[in-house]
Amino acid sequence: MVMSTSIQWRKSSFSGAQGPDCVELARRADATLIRESDDPHVVLATTRTGLAAFIAGAKAGAFDHLTP
Repeated sequence: MVMSTSIQWRKSSFSGAQGPDCVELARRADATLIRESDDPHVVLATTRTGLAAFIAGAKAGAFDHLTP
């Protein structure tokens, strides 16, 4: 996926003001983009529906078994 310089990334409010450990989101006409600020070249693309489902699952504990 080629990233345009016109993409406006927004940092999560839970990431704090500074530091490399930030989740960032951006909107594109056809997708919602997600990246980790400490590795900005790795970008995931999903739909708004897909992102909403992931967030709902995370809040409900659907991924808790993946953490130690």
